[in-house]
Parts: sequence; C-alpha cells; structure tokens
Amino acid sequence: MPLQEFAPATTEIPKVFPELYLTDKKEHDPMLRIAMIAHDGKKADLVSFLLHNKELFKSSQLIATATTGSFLEKAGFKVTKVLSGPSGGDAQIGAKVANGEVDFVFFFRDPLGKHPHEPDVQMLMRLCDVHNIPLATNPASAEYLLKGMIADEHTDI
Repeated sequence: MPLQEFAPATTEIPKVFPELYLTDKKEHDPMLRIAMIAHDGKKADLVSFLLHNKELFKSSQLIATATTGSFLEKAGFKVTKVLSGPSGGDAQIGAKVANGEVDFVFFFRDPLGKHPHEPDVQMLMRLCDVHNIPLATNPASAEYLLKGMIADEHTDI
C-alpha cells in the first residue's frame, strides 16, 4: 500500500489528545512546571546543573522529591516538595505527569545503584512516554533538553 493512503487528508487537529498539537502552550500554562529528581549519587550533579543554569529556571515552578528538593532549597531554589522517592515521591510526580501538571522532568538517575523503588522509577519514565513529557536522565540529555526549551519561541526561560 502506498504511503500516501496513510497520510492525513487534512491538517485539522485530531479530537484525540488535541493538547499534543497546540502550538502555544503558554496560552494555557503561563509558568513551566519542571520536576526535579536525582538518585543519591547524582544529587550533586543535578544541583550543579541547576546552579549553572539558574537564570533560566527562575521563572519556572520546580517540583522535587523531598531529599532532592532539600538540596535544591539549600542551593537557593524555591521548590514544591513531594515525598522522597522511596516513600512514594516518584509515584507522586508520575501522577502529576499523568494529570498534566508537569511540563518537563529532569531525573538524574544512577544506573549502577540498586534502588528499592525501581518499579516507581520505571512507572514515571513510562508515564513520561505515554503523556509525551520530555525526560532528561543525565547531564548531557538535560543540556540538550534545556537548549530545546530555550530555542522554543513560546518558552520564557
């Protein structure tokens, strides 16, 4: 079957998940809501990344798991904290992703460590995929995500 038969006949916004096709998110959400999470071995990396880009995050609402949030607060950031990751914080942020309450997730993971809440971590990553939420899991991907946020003409950061 030729590919043209599968192409949409019009550029009309689909009725299923129309929010994925909106070109101006700022009309609906004036402040970006960014989730910040880091495993223990990566908290210093996340704090360093945010301090290095502090001006870019000043107009954003930061949401973090409890321990990560405490590190961010000590670094001078205003943060809304949820439970710690092992106590259900990753699941709480996953729920916020599913409810459309988070625009980006920065989750600096330690892939070499053992984490008792790994099912929650996997659930959060799956929800980011399901709901089309950008997810950075290390400093390199965070840098590229940040560059994309800056390049987006509809983003204030």
